[in-house]
Amino acid sequence: FDKARQAAPCVLFFDELDAIAKSRGGSAGDGSGVTDRVINQILTEMDGIDAKKNVFIIGATNRPDIIDSAILRPGRLDRLIYIPLPDDESRMAILKTSLRKSSVAKNVDMDYLTNVTEGFSGADLTKICQQACILATRESIEKKQQRIRPTTMDSDEPAPVPEIRGDHFDEAMKFVRRSVNNNDIREYELFAKTFQRDFQGFSTE
Repeated sequence: FDKARQAAPCVLFFDELDAIAKSRGGSAGDGSGVTDRVINQILTEMDGIDAKKNVFIIGATNRPDIIDSAILRPGRLDRLIYIPLPDDESRMAILKTSLRKSSVAKNVDMDYLTNVTEGFSGADLTKICQQACILATRESIEKKQQRIRPTTMDSDEPAPVPEIRGDHFDEAMKFVRRSVNNNDIREYELFAKTFQRDFQGFSTE
């Protein structure tokens, strides 16, 4: 916070906010009260940053149910934004971004991949692309090894450039499961409705 004030204007971003801002008094095994003291210090620092300092604080979490309510009061993190799982357009963009440095076969149907990955998170989609790339690379290496004859001394022949085909994606999806199930989605939507009712600064956009 001190560095942020010195470098203002700037943005402080806390990923996995729930790791440091759990509701006070409920930290099992934290007999020394370290967690409570951390939250109290964060609240003090937030209150010490006024609008003139131009320090903006953003936090992200997938466990809004355990965030200390004091963090969400006006003047602190008072604008809450619910970000749902990526829609069709977003999934297409994530897939293309994850594959931008990879060689993808021209006959790979990106629209099909977008449709069959409904309900997948951005991390899930990235993992599918990474797994497909691994499968393509492994296949490329195996083909090189098969082409090298036992009597050939020179094994420095370059392996064919791995190209990711549709069957690589199909196989990759067998290894990747949705990290957010339907029950989780319903809980998030319930939190969104609760926050929308309790906090005027809530937004779903």
